[in-house]
Amino acid sequence: MIRAIVSAAFVLTLSLSATAQDRAVSGRGAVLRGLDKVNGQTQDIEVPQGGRAELFGLTIDLADCRYPADNPSGDAFAFLTILDTGQTEVRFQGWMIASSPALNALDHSRYDVWVLRCITS
Repeated sequence: MIRAIVSAAFVLTLSLSATAQDRAVSGRGAVLRGLDKVNGQTQDIEVPQGGRAELFGLTIDLADCRYPADNPSGDAFAFLTILDTGQTEVRFQGWMIASSPALNALDHSRYDVWVLRCITS
């Protein structure tokens, strides 16, 4: 519940501020990192804008990845939908922020996913 409120406040802040919208640019995709908490294995994947990828036992859809126009390597944020592969129940849906992955995180007993950066070129 708290994550939903914080995420909604973040999105509302961005949508209300014209200058924030002007300075945020959509990338061509996102680079995500996944962690299997059982065996400690990590894996990085690239997901194209509007695309889908599988990481460990998860299916990840990327709706958008945005970054500051004046600092492409800066704080990226991506809108993700994450499901267990082969299931229909959504495990996570919302904005993940690269610099604060715990602010709005996937709640899964085995896997963790976070945004590293947007694909800019």
